[in-house]
Amino acid sequence: MENITDQEFEGLVEQGIEAIPKEFRELIKNVAIVVADEPTPEQLAKTGLRPGVALFGLYEGVPQTVRGVGYSGVLPDKITIFKRAILESCASPAEVREQVKETVWHELAHHFGSSEQRVRRAQTRRRARHS
Repeated sequence: MENITDQEFEGLVEQGIEAIPKEFRELIKNVAIVVADEPTPEQLAKTGLRPGVALFGLYEGVPQTVRGVGYSGVLPDKITIFKRAILESCASPAEVREQVKETVWHELAHHFGSSEQRVRRAQTRRRARHS
């Protein structure tokens, strides 16, 4: 899938955010959601992923569950959605839209304090309900 413009892809990210239930969207605090073509070497190093493994998104910050009373005056957390990996993994615009939505949900779950294992278990349950 190479024929999606940056602007269209950013629109899909916005749709993914809007797909999050309102009660959770209202709880998102101090986080920027951005799009990049691909991760930087520093971002890849943080993940510990093997070379060649696709990275669709990355949460960098302090999860809400560990923010204490002294948490103030800090730069926003950052969620990056990686366009190239998503486009290369999808065969249709509908697949791209669904993968972007899933990636936004996944990374926001980290913002709320969920571990990678917990997020993956929840994704498996969600996919089973929607199949």
